[in-house]
Amino acid sequence: SQPMREPIEVVGVDLGIKSLATLSNGQVIPNIKPLKAALGRLRQLSRSLSRKQKGTASYQEAKIKLGRFHSHVANIRKDYMHKLTTWLAKTFDVICLEDLNVKGMLKNPKLARAIADLGLFEFRRQLEYKCQLYASHLVIVDRWYPSSKSCSNCGHKQDLTLADRVYKCENCGHVQDRDENAAVNLKHEGLRVLRLSLCSP
Repeated sequence: SQPMREPIEVVGVDLGIKSLATLSNGQVIPNIKPLKAALGRLRQLSRSLSRKQKGTASYQEAKIKLGRFHSHVANIRKDYMHKLTTWLAKTFDVICLEDLNVKGMLKNPKLARAIADLGLFEFRRQLEYKCQLYASHLVIVDRWYPSSKSCSNCGHKQDLTLADRVYKCENCGHVQDRDENAAVNLKHEGLRVLRLSLCSP
């Protein structure tokens, strides 16, 4: 097979809850968290519906209002995701993304709502078809690859707690934002995986 030319633009993408995505070039994509912002209004509409008698015209009206608001929240998220995934697929030749266990993450009661609100599964689904559309490569990095634990400078591995927002390497002294460090590791690992796949007969 042909030796791979160095791609023009390669990016590692670390998805998270604090911010939707941190890129290996240091860019941070904020979360819009549409559901969190809308929860107050949703509760209000749900309470209004529960007070109405089933089968009445006012019940039907309240039900339609609640349904419309749910659609409105879903559309905000969808629009944001589409813009972001289109920009990524058009801007970068190779996008390296971790194979996240979204179903497993949703089982965590403390994080389930936040994760559902992010639409991480939808993010990957959109990237997959948009990369084909814009002739870029999406490389999925194994979910067991220790992107957060490894130093992006020297490769040393150390444990972090969720509270550790900065990666401070005990081996080489490298200091970097935790998510950016993970994104750089995903970029390196993704390139390694891509080269191996291109070199294999």
